[in-house]
Amino acid sequence: MSAWIYEQDLTAQKYRILVSVRHDRVIRQIAADLDIGLQELRKYVIEHCDMILLENLPARYEAALTAAGDADPVAKAIGRDLYTTAIPLVPTGIMETIYQTTAAKVAAGTPFDAAVADARAMMKEVIHA
Repeated sequence: MSAWIYEQDLTAQKYRILVSVRHDRVIRQIAADLDIGLQELRKYVIEHCDMILLENLPARYEAALTAAGDADPVAKAIGRDLYTTAIPLVPTGIMETIYQTTAAKVAAGTPFDAAVADARAMMKEVIHA
């Protein structure tokens, strides 16, 4: 007897989790921060996160926001720890490249807000890919 106990395609269950009240609030906040469409972000999260991570998404997000985290203002502004460790939307290596690029722009005299906006645009491209 080799019947599956669980469904192989968990998309419907993952979607149900993401549209619950707390999860929806977090996903909407992330989508607004990164200027990504809500459905596009949901699709990316469904494809790249497992069920355990999805279930704990609001707690992980809230804990990351309240944690001391990075002392570096550039890293904190672009969400280096938030979007790699707490909610792994951007691979660590790519985030490090984005961080280095942004820090270099700030050091070269680019306005802080403009450099952070560029970094968020780069993160958006990663999620689009």
